[in-house]
Amino acid sequence: MDAQEILNLADDLVFANTGKHLEPLQHSILRNAWQGQKYSKIADEFHCTEGHVKDVASELWQLFSKILGEEVNKANFRVRLEQVKSSNLWNFNKDFVHIGNVNFCENNSHSPKVPNSPTDEEPLNKGNTEPKLRQFLAEMPKSGIFYDRTSELTTLKQWILHENTRLLAILGIVGIGKTALAVHLVEQIKQEFDFVIWRSLATSPPLSILQTSIIQFFCRGGAPVPAPNADGVPAFGRGGAPVPAPSPEEGATTGGLPLLNYLQKYRCLLILDDVQMVNSSGQLAGIYKPGYEDYGTLFRQVGELSHNSCLILIGSETPREIAALEGKNQPIRSLQLNGLGAAAGEILREKGLTEDAKLSELIEQYRGNPLWLKIVATMIQDLFNGSLLEFLSDDTLFLGDLESLLHQPFNRLSESEKQVMSWLASETAPVSLSKVPENLQLSRSQFWQVMQSLGRRSLIEKIPEGDRTFFTLCPILKEYVKTNYSRPNIEKEARSPL
Repeated sequence: MDAQEILNLADDLVFANTGKHLEPLQHSILRNAWQGQKYSKIADEFHCTEGHVKDVASELWQLFSKILGEEVNKANFRVRLEQVKSSNLWNFNKDFVHIGNVNFCENNSHSPKVPNSPTDEEPLNKGNTEPKLRQFLAEMPKSGIFYDRTSELTTLKQWILHENTRLLAILGIVGIGKTALAVHLVEQIKQEFDFVIWRSLATSPPLSILQTSIIQFFCRGGAPVPAPNADGVPAFGRGGAPVPAPSPEEGATTGGLPLLNYLQKYRCLLILDDVQMVNSSGQLAGIYKPGYEDYGTLFRQVGELSHNSCLILIGSETPREIAALEGKNQPIRSLQLNGLGAAAGEILREKGLTEDAKLSELIEQYRGNPLWLKIVATMIQDLFNGSLLEFLSDDTLFLGDLESLLHQPFNRLSESEKQVMSWLASETAPVSLSKVPENLQLSRSQFWQVMQSLGRRSLIEKIPEGDRTFFTLCPILKEYVKTNYSRPNIEKEARSPL
């Protein structure tokens, strides 16, 4: 494997994960690392300081460590890439190279053939009797132990494969197992799609950047490429080849979002994780960050336009498009993921907790949340030598590492939501919405808005009782709010309720 091959492979890996090709300085760092040269030589070549080269190199090694799942540095870079080629992670299949769960074009120097019009498209699988699965799953977590989500998995498969659900949200509080469920779902249904793509929105990428990287993957899979739209989204052909514009009909139906062309032309499974990260913090749930409103356009049109693809959104906040458009007979659905029941006992037993008579009590306190239970089980082992009886004998719930985990969703709350959460935590019994507490300083309309927002964040529990509904917080969230929020201080700081 010569230096040029390694640079081509490295560029493909970086491009598949970031949507960007290696820059000249990065190319030089890799080339010189391959040859065992010092950073000072690169600095002289690029007329910059050696410190700058080291900083760029450090970021590059961190990126490759993330991509390959093991430590990569200047000393072992060559060995790591040779291992990729020689192991079963690398194989050739005609025009494609497969690395792990990612497919690439074998020849990156040429633009994929682009048809003159949609009617001129050639089937992706022309000449093959077996369909060629095109996956981009580098950002999908590894599949772990599956804790009794059979019912939820069956429901999701029914919606996607048999009821042609086009837009689907998997929702729930942090730690409940949304991503784990989605991973198992993808593993079971991926063979039904031409393209399978998993992307995380944890870094809050603007839609233009996310769309560019996803369309690049379609191009690598042999799909034709749309031209720039009126909003300036660039053409994505390789090698500078001209790309035809979509027809007026296509442009009109997709609202200027080229990604939608692909979802209509091919059967695609697109998963976006951490979707709440494109929403604003400090406001009610579902309000996009400034400049991110086009995500709402994408979600709405995926649900409304006719196609055979499915977009799955995973997050802790219900997107407003889902809330407005979903319905039993609509191709837009949401699954609110609740805690595990008795099956959660398996998690506790794996952690060495053996007092079966007390397991159900602990599961109820922590609402069957898999991650919460793993955290508390570790704490019980560390502090109480695995004794559930001793831990549960204390009336005060000890949060431990759970407290830092819950900072994430609570830091996203508006001041009015914090007020209401503090009020709910102070109530000893579930409450109704018949009367707004005077000290909240909220109108009835504002109060209802806040309660709806907290529900969309999976932070409150609803208890139906006859023809009325009552609301409360689970014990863990009550303890967190009491520990971290002082209602008088919150009320003093809250000048504008919404």
